[in-house]
Amino acid sequence: MSIRMGRFLSFLVISTLVVTMQTNCAFADLVAQWNFNGATATTIPGGVSSPTPSSGTGSAGLVNLTLAATFASGTANGGSSDPVLVTVPSTNFAWNSTGYPAQGIGEKTAGVQFNVSTAGFNSVIVNWDTRSSNSSARHQQFQYSTNGTTFTDFGALFENTAGDAWFNNRIADLSSISAVNNNPNFAFRMVSAFDPLNLGNYVSSGAGTIAAYAGGTLRFDMVSVNATAVPEPTSMVLLGTVGVLGFAVRRRWKNVAKK
Repeated sequence: MSIRMGRFLSFLVISTLVVTMQTNCAFADLVAQWNFNGATATTIPGGVSSPTPSSGTGSAGLVNLTLAATFASGTANGGSSDPVLVTVPSTNFAWNSTGYPAQGIGEKTAGVQFNVSTAGFNSVIVNWDTRSSNSSARHQQFQYSTNGTTFTDFGALFENTAGDAWFNNRIADLSSISAVNNNPNFAFRMVSAFDPLNLGNYVSSGAGTIAAYAGGTLRFDMVSVNATAVPEPTSMVLLGTVGVLGFAVRRRWKNVAKK
């Protein structure tokens, strides 16, 4: 084998190792997800008060709602983004929250909350689908917490511009918030909010305000937390070792070529 060919093969092997390791050290992971699916609405793990994740670990609960939640269809009115909608639609359910505050009071105090540890992860992104009834609050606010207790508004209000309709693939990209990285106490909420211009709880149907919309519902599905795994120290050391090895091999081939 010629010196030139040997040099090329060594460089190719080492480059492949480096690229492979870099790829494995930094990629998006599904940390936790709630799809609220089950054989029936009464067999979904965790029940309506605290459904458990379908993937990963975490907890979910209701926040300051006066009525009990239910599990309702995830296929009605066009359906959520859940892929089971196509494969086994009869098992596709969503978390139906109700009992929100009356118009003009309790802004950003009622909704649903999810707690997910991001230990070992950074660049956190949350996705979800929402279905609003005709008498549900038109606006919702996404909030996050770094201690599981105190919540901070993030981003603009989400607006449901129609009743009995799904608004899928909503996103809160928290990758710029370093405090939620590698945080075992990370939590987030979706809560009802006042109309930003009229300061009232306008409903999704666009029919104006009502004295109370306790009967209005906000349905959630495919609540997902994605993040990037933080490389383990041993992986970083090995990556550095491969880099040094590549440099040494290249130098050796240069010396051989001079002879």
